[in-house]
Parts: sequence; structure tokens; C-alpha cells
Amino acid sequence: MAKSTRIAHPGLAAKRTDAVRAAEWIEPGMAVGMSGFTGAGYPKAVPLALAQRIEAAHARGDAFALRVLTGASTAPELDGALARAGGIDFRLPYQSDPELRARINRGEIEYMDIHLGHVAQYAWFGFLGKIDVALVEAAGILPDGRLIPSTSVGNNKTWLDLADKVIVEVNHRQPIGLDGMHDIYYGTALPPARKPIPLLHPGDRIGEPYLRVDPDKIVAVVETDAPDRLGAFAPPDAASRRIAGHLVEFFRHEIRAGRLGGSLLPLQSGVGNIANAVLAGLREGGFTGLTAYTEVIQDGMLDLIEHGVIEVASSTALSLSPEAVERFVERIDLFRQRIVLRPQEISNHAELVRRLGCIAINGMVEADLYGNVNSTHVAGSTIINGIGGSGDFARNGFLSCFVTPSTAKGGAISALVPMVSHVDHNEHDVDVVVTEQGLADLRGLSPKQRARAIIARCAHPDYRDALQDYFDRALASGGGRHTPHLLAEALSWHQRYLETGSMRA
Repeated sequence: MAKSTRIAHPGLAAKRTDAVRAAEWIEPGMAVGMSGFTGAGYPKAVPLALAQRIEAAHARGDAFALRVLTGASTAPELDGALARAGGIDFRLPYQSDPELRARINRGEIEYMDIHLGHVAQYAWFGFLGKIDVALVEAAGILPDGRLIPSTSVGNNKTWLDLADKVIVEVNHRQPIGLDGMHDIYYGTALPPARKPIPLLHPGDRIGEPYLRVDPDKIVAVVETDAPDRLGAFAPPDAASRRIAGHLVEFFRHEIRAGRLGGSLLPLQSGVGNIANAVLAGLREGGFTGLTAYTEVIQDGMLDLIEHGVIEVASSTALSLSPEAVERFVERIDLFRQRIVLRPQEISNHAELVRRLGCIAINGMVEADLYGNVNSTHVAGSTIINGIGGSGDFARNGFLSCFVTPSTAKGGAISALVPMVSHVDHNEHDVDVVVTEQGLADLRGLSPKQRARAIIARCAHPDYRDALQDYFDRALASGGGRHTPHLLAEALSWHQRYLETGSMRA
């Protein structure tokens, strides 16, 4: 092989091989910790070769399935290919691939939905069992064997530390200008030896730019040249812009009330067009001097960084459209000064989220009258993606905001229901609910007061009367119970959807 410009360690350069040979290190029944977070920084070649190997084993009648652990969602070349090959028997912590999702919901794959901030510590505690192989993407390898991380860090530090063997994909398509953008903190410890993490501002660097790994554990190095599989985001629609407008006005109200400073507190936002619309609204509203402490930087946040609205942003991954990737590469020297990429055990750490006072803005599937939120399931049983990191921020942030259009499926489904079919965030962790109809501030309210606020301000007019009627009858039936419910009727909203495809009575 010709000398690589990305592999500066002579011993590891000698371990270069192709994806097919690298995949041979992974045996049936192994637990494999893989890189990847929201479609960024995942291995591109070895999973495809592994899927072919699994298909060949199945054709011979041999069993071959793996425990697959990642940072979050990956891409079709990993989750999709392995699921299609029947090569996954257990998966965590978050997924978004249609093939994988379908097999999970058919009961063919066991799936553990878990807060992203808990994965690394669960692995260190031994709760997830032994990690046999780490398969991670890097932008390069230094002379001493340390890795230049790629466009996501995720749980790579943990996988590299705990795995018996390591396979590294060095991706030439990832800009070498990523060198210096990362902050890998090695100061964590297990109880009772834990110490406070010395991070006081989103831009603080408390670790080092590189991932450590024992070169002797690395069994194969595969060179690739492929982009992250990230699609373009849908432009904000009218509903998203109205949701953004309600939130921006709410922030202004909080500033006037003295509860927020003019530069707000560090922002955390989920992925999607509503999040992009909120970020655009902040820019249009004249906010400046902002910071972000989040898990993903997407197009809207990159825009604010580029225009100086956000001065510094901390996350564990970049989740950018192809157009935004081009801008990122063109101005990478600027972004390297304003973006810090960390392990997700730090980006989603409860202590840090609470200390910094993050403003959390996350999407949801539905909320009920009392503020309980379902962000993962349809009709209580069918998983969509997973809880991701929303709970890490909702439970611990200064403000916990959940956003959604008030209806779905062309108005056939109300996002506000008497009782959610699945609870991811209970009423105690939800401060604000926002739809295009309005915003309900639930802070300091009793359950009945929350119900009245959500119905009046967030429900779609097509469902508002039905929700009010339900609440009135539930209230009357119990003589003023603390959290009034008509249990059978509350669940009938979801049953109607299952039977007819609509929640309309």
C-alpha cells in the first residue's frame, strides 16, 4: 500500500487492511461499540463488509448476530445494512433507520432506549456487559497513536477504553481541519471516587484534543473516503415559524421579568425544522452574545455561529446538511475557534446541564393535559426513534420546553391528549409546552391549572372543545380530585387512532 497521509504511527500504518479483512475480527455474539451520532462520524466501510459476512453465514445456516452499541443514530451503511442482514440481536441507545425500526417493532431485535448521558456510565458500571470490539471512525492517527476524532465523539472514548480489540476507519473525506476542535475529558471516575467536572462555561476546554487508545489493541486500520450520510433539512413551515415566534416572545417576557439575561442562558435544541426555526427566530429577533451547550449542532446553529449570534457552542456531534458541510469546510478555521466537540458523557452530563442552566428545547410526539410528554412512541407501543438526550436536559436544565405542531396526519391526530400513551418526560420535568396555537407556561401550576392552560393555549381548535369537555367531566366525576381522569375514555383517544387512523370522535 502507498504511504498514507493520515496515519502517522508506523506500527498502525502497517496494520492497514481492507474492510473485508477487518470485519473478520468480529465474531458472532460479540458486543461491538461503534462510533456515530445522528448520522455523523460513523464507520462507513467495515459495517457493510460485516453485513455481507453475516449474510453469507446465514446462507450456510450459521447463526450470526451482534450486540450493537453506538452514540446515537448512524446511517443506512451501518444500522440499515446490519439490520437487513439479520445481524443485530440487541441495539442501544438511539436509532432512526427505517429498516432497524421496523425490525425492532416486529420483535426481531431487542432495543434498549436509554438517556444518552447514561450510556457511558452504564458501560463503565458493567451494566451493559463486556465490550469485545470498538469500531470507530477517525480523521487521522498521530505519531503516538492517538486519534483525531471525526465529526462526532459520542461514546468513542468509552468504547476505546473498554474494548478488547479496536478497529479504526480513517476517513480522508473528513476535513483534517477538525484537528483541535475536540475536547476529550479523561477526568471522570467511578463512584465513590468521582470529583466535580471543572467546566464553568460552554467554551471551556478541560481535556485534550485527541482520543487515547493503546496501539497494541488496534487490530486493523481501514482507510475510507466517504461523506457522512446527512440529508437536507426541510425548510421551516408556517407552523414551525409560529412555534418559534411564541418561544422568542416568551424569552423576551422572561428577560423583562428579570428571570433571564439579555444573552439568555446556554441553549440546547433538538434536531429538525422546528429547532432550526427557533434558532432563526433568535437571530431575527436581535439576540446576540448567545452560547450553546447541546448534543448536536445542525444548520440553524451553524448559521448563528457564523454570524456571531452564538459566540461559542459545545456539543458531541455535527449534524449538517450537505450544503452546510460545504460552508463548514470553507470556514473551518473560524468554526474551530467557536465549536467544542466533547464525549456525550460530558455534553449530556446532568451536573453540567444543571450548573450551566441550559434552556432545553425539544420536540415531542404528544403531551397530555397535565404536562406529561411522550417523545418516542406511537399509540404507546410502536417505537419511533428514542428518547435521545432530551431527558438529560429536560430534567436538569433551567427551562424545559417541549414543542410540536398541535396536530399530525393532516389533522387526524391531536398532539394534545387526555393522557399520553407512553411517558418519557413526566409532568415534573416539563416547564413549557408550545404549539403553533400558543405557549403554556406550566411553572408553578397545579395539575388542574396546567390542564386549563394547555387546553386554552396549545390545543388545536378542532380538538379544544373535546379536550375541555373531557376535563370538565373528569373534574365533576371525582369531586375535585388532584389529577382528574376518566381512565377508559382517556385511552380511547389512542384506541380510535389504532382502529380508524384518526382521533376524531
